Amino acid sequence: MMSSLYNHMQAAVDIVETSPHPANKIAATIAGEGFALSRVNTWPAAIVGAIGTQTAIGNSSGTIHAETACILSAPKTEGASIFVTDPPCPNCMKNMAEAGIGALYIDHKGFDKDWAKRRGDSFEAMSIRIAEKAGIDIHIIYRKEQRFEIISSHTPGYKPPIENPPKIEETAGRFDILIETAHKEMANEPFVLAMANNPDGKSFSILVNSHPTIGYTSDTMEKKEDKYSFLMEPLSRALMIAARHGLKVDAQHLYSSRVPTARELVNLLGARLDQIQIGDMSASRDENGPQALQQLKEAQILRVD
Repeated sequence: MMSSLYNHMQAAVDIVETSPHPANKIAATIAGEGFALSRVNTWPAAIVGAIGTQTAIGNSSGTIHAETACILSAPKTEGASIFVTDPPCPNCMKNMAEAGIGALYIDHKGFDKDWAKRRGDSFEAMSIRIAEKAGIDIHIIYRKEQRFEIISSHTPGYKPPIENPPKIEETAGRFDILIETAHKEMANEPFVLAMANNPDGKSFSILVNSHPTIGYTSDTMEKKEDKYSFLMEPLSRALMIAARHGLKVDAQHLYSSRVPTARELVNLLGARLDQIQIGDMSASRDENGPQALQQLKEAQILRVD
C-alpha cells in the first residue's frame, strides 16, 4: 500500500512535462477502487481547434486543471485519492470536495514551483480550509525519501455538512416534464438538471443548485479571497456529482436554468460535452458567462438550445 502511494505520485511526475501549458505544467493521478489514471493541465480539444490557446473564454482561462481533468475522466471518484505535482487552487479543491475525494497528496517540489510562489497564499488561505471542512486529508510526499507528512487531517467519523444535498433519482420520465418539476421545486434558485447513466445503463436525474462548498453552510460561509469564492456553481457541481457516483452525463439532456459562468462552460467542454439547454438566456451570475457562451457558440463548439 505504501509503495503504491509513491508510484501514483511518480506517475504524475513522469508526465508533467507533456502538459502543453507554456508556463505552469501540472499533472495529477487519481486512484480509486480498481483504477488509476493520470492527466495534465491542458485545453479541451474543441477549444484548441476552434479558438486556440491564447484567448480567454469570458474571464476564464481555457484550460482544464489536472486535478479536475482526472475527476472528469475517472469511472467513480467517491473515496478516491488524488496525487498532484503542485498545490491545488481553491477551484480544484472545491471540485475535489464535491467529487468525494478522500485524500490529497502533493509532491514536495511543487511548493517551490511557479504557481505556489505566485498564488501560494490562495492555497494557504482557501484550499487548505476547504479541504479541512470537506474532510479531505492533505499530505506532502517526499518521493526520494519514501515518506510523507500530513499537513491537514479530519477527525475520524467526521461527516461534513452539505447545505443543499443533490437530488439523484432513477427515472425514465420525459426530460421536459422533469425540467418543469425542477422549476417548481427550485423556485427562483439557479439550478442544473441532468440525465446520466450508470455502467449498467440505468438512467438517473441529477438536480443541483448552487451552494456553499461541502463543509460550509450559509452561516459559516467565508468571504471570497482574491478571485476565488467558497460558493459552488450548479453546472460544475452537477459534473462533479456525476463523477462521484460513477454516472455519465447525457449531453442531450442537460439543462441550466440560467447562463452558466465562464469557468463552468470550460469545465463542460473538459467533460467532453458539447450541448446544453438554457432556460433564461438573460439571467447569469455576471457578464462573463454570456460572453463566454457567445464565444463558444460562434466557434461552433457548443450547441445551445
